[in-house]
Amino acid sequence: MSPNIITEAGVSTRLNQWWSSTPFITSGVTIICAAIYLVCLLVGYDSYAEICFLPSAVASHFQVYRFYTSVLFHGSLLHVLFNMLTFVPLGTELERIMGSVRLLFLMFLLATTNAIFHLIVAFLVDYNPLYHVSYLVDECSIGFSGVIFSMIVIETSLSGVQYRSVFGLFNVPAKWYAWILLILFQFLASNVSLLGHLSGILSGFAYTYGLFNYLLPGPSFYSSIEGLSMLSVCVRRPGFILCTGGTTYGQLPTHSNMSTPPSALINANFLRNISSWMPSRRTSTVQTSTNQEQEDPRFPGRGRTLASTGTEPTAREANANLHARLLDNSTPSELLTNSQHTAANTVRADATVTADQTDTFDEELKKLVGMGFERTQAEVALAAADGDPNVAIEILMSQQD
Repeated sequence: MSPNIITEAGVSTRLNQWWSSTPFITSGVTIICAAIYLVCLLVGYDSYAEICFLPSAVASHFQVYRFYTSVLFHGSLLHVLFNMLTFVPLGTELERIMGSVRLLFLMFLLATTNAIFHLIVAFLVDYNPLYHVSYLVDECSIGFSGVIFSMIVIETSLSGVQYRSVFGLFNVPAKWYAWILLILFQFLASNVSLLGHLSGILSGFAYTYGLFNYLLPGPSFYSSIEGLSMLSVCVRRPGFILCTGGTTYGQLPTHSNMSTPPSALINANFLRNISSWMPSRRTSTVQTSTNQEQEDPRFPGRGRTLASTGTEPTAREANANLHARLLDNSTPSELLTNSQHTAANTVRADATVTADQTDTFDEELKKLVGMGFERTQAEVALAAADGDPNVAIEILMSQQD
């Protein structure tokens, strides 16, 4: 009996740690979807035709509420379980990148745009002059999977990975990952809404390409929401992540300046995001440094290139140049004096660099703690990552998995 008790305690402890590390909005959405399913199961509610997304009902009776009720309801235990197990890691990653309020607004935006894409495609297919497919207009869809497909596209774009694993069986290029999942689910699962998942993929790509930038509020909107007194209880919770405390690696679309003409938006954002999927050659160092100096106002935070070579000479090259100048222009006594001054300056410079590195390490550690990680684990991960917060986040996420 003792080994079983120890094993059960270990599993429960790991489950508690996994759930306690889930941010506020991600855990809240999971609880809401699970609670709605349990309530429907207990009261025997099965009139899904009243709350599902039905294109014909939305168009004829303008039942816009179906945009959102269809997302929160699920048809079976396996349906809600699979969706939530997929949503929790995706939502956790995106919430730590964006912040809690921004993620909540993003899910609301994706639910709306998914429904609009669903409507457009369904009626285009039904009323096209070549071949009529009328069943899509009368198809009743429920579940959170459409938003999940959008989040898969967005998270893949922000992570910058080149390949993704499909069920741990084989790797595929990241840009085809969502499309391959779409095809596999159609063959492996029954009663799956192809158009619902396809609409989610279209919304995800539209968001990453910057087509929704005019629909995104500015940073002041998120700050005002976080500053509301009625939400102070939520903001003080450990799992709540402020929008200013998230990690902003990758290209995070934000509010666009309304003075920018639409043509400039298409030429800059759309073409830049499309070209990011294409292989490109390395540019010169001077061009790289110039691009880093010109900060893009659309993306918050400060960019940093890993393992880049700057135009300033390294310490070894500086010492070699110094020795060459001393040998050419100095006497032996002057050489000794200059060498002593150089050694003293080097010691002072090393001390300054060490102090700057300590301050940077403390700042990055505070950011990780503010994102919901434990201080001890965050400090160990940041030290193992040589002060790189992105690598430290990956280490912490892998430990939680």
